[in-house]
Amino acid sequence: MFALVIMWSSVTFAQQTVPDVPDNQVEPEESVAEAEAITKKDTVNNFKRIKLDGIAAVVGDYVILDSDIEKTLIDLRSQGASTDDITHCSLLGKLMEDRLYAHQAVQDSILVSDDMVNAQGEGQLQSLVQQIGSMAKVLSYYKKQDEQTFREELYKINKLRMLSERMQQEIVKDIEITPEEVRQFYNKIPEDERPLFGAELEIAQIVKSPVPSDEENQKIIDKLNQIKADVEDNDASFNVKAILYSKDPGSKSQGGFIGGITKKSGYVKEFKDVAFSLREGEVSDPFKTQFGYHIMYMEKIRGQELDVRHILLQPEISEKAAEEAKTELDSIRQKIIAGEFTFAEAALNFSDEKETKFDGGMLRNPQDFGSRFELTSMDPALYNQVRNLKDNEVSYPLLEPDPRGGPSKYKILQVTNKYEQHQADFAKDYTKIQQLALTEKQFNTIKKWMAEHIEDTYISVSDINRDCDFANNWVKE
Repeated sequence: MFALVIMWSSVTFAQQTVPDVPDNQVEPEESVAEAEAITKKDTVNNFKRIKLDGIAAVVGDYVILDSDIEKTLIDLRSQGASTDDITHCSLLGKLMEDRLYAHQAVQDSILVSDDMVNAQGEGQLQSLVQQIGSMAKVLSYYKKQDEQTFREELYKINKLRMLSERMQQEIVKDIEITPEEVRQFYNKIPEDERPLFGAELEIAQIVKSPVPSDEENQKIIDKLNQIKADVEDNDASFNVKAILYSKDPGSKSQGGFIGGITKKSGYVKEFKDVAFSLREGEVSDPFKTQFGYHIMYMEKIRGQELDVRHILLQPEISEKAAEEAKTELDSIRQKIIAGEFTFAEAALNFSDEKETKFDGGMLRNPQDFGSRFELTSMDPALYNQVRNLKDNEVSYPLLEPDPRGGPSKYKILQVTNKYEQHQADFAKDYTKIQQLALTEKQFNTIKKWMAEHIEDTYISVSDINRDCDFANNWVKE
């Protein structure tokens, strides 16, 4: 059940604004006696026995209850996480940080729409129902009286989390790192303390994507036009249609909802072009991207940000088309082995993947966009595909589903370079060192922001918690 709890418990502590705190504040899921027993048991480690239903702290417009802290601890344990090094004070400090971010986000008009929050909650609920079996079982598992209460608590939790995340993104969005700053960061690390980087691989691939027939493409276009007509002429729900028919794994469970799109968002050009051409309430004609065919509904225009819903359908690939792609790729493999051309030349001339073909088929690590993949942190699927390849050996054609929702494809792979475990070297590991330097700069910026806003924000820490050794100056001494 750990996966179930992770989705819910990353922020399962209750969140209340100051004006709405009632006298009979909601108790945690366990009874007071049970929770006190758990707390007493942990006194040997880190936790003091505390009164669960009191106010632990106030940050701006947000109240943190003693029970919020205990519920967070219980949730961490239920996930199987070790709590030996987690103290009552450190948990309280983390909750106060989250509230400060959320409070300042509201002050700075960095808002999240109700639609985005509700869509997040709807997706979580549907996922939980799929895992557990029914809404009744979900409510029983989380000890909730009814679905409406559960949805309201999810809304509060998700809104606070999303506000906190938006604020943190805003703080660091313009931070950049210069080559000179990277050099200074590297040089200030004592030579015997420089980080150790694990064994790494550079990997290239050539991709062939089976092509659907014109008839299959037209069937999908006709289906999307039928859905569009049903929405426009019969007041059918676009939301429901997306849940029923869309093949986009990222938005299907949320009724096709995608919020906060800007012209700088990382969606493909065709998708953004259509989004910014629609009026509020309008449904687009079918259009094509690399993932398939879409229709889009413009739900809300908020200045330069758009909230849309879309439905993605993909034409079926015939067995004949799939076999032709596999056969072509195997022929390319044989010619590489025979020395007729290099892997990089074959990628440039034959690969269907635009993102890699012009770089010799070189894959980019999504963590830092560099060319190296550390073995200990590689995607398990990719690792299993290359782990037995010898230097410059070319794999047989492999069928791979597209994790982004596009059609499946065939590919061949080659490990082009291997790097053994080594201590950080400025020239060889510049990209990794640059990321470490940027992370430190972002951390220092957030630390400075936190100190300044603690001074400017109303904060009250209860007497029982004022002796905590907080990382931040919450008691303003």
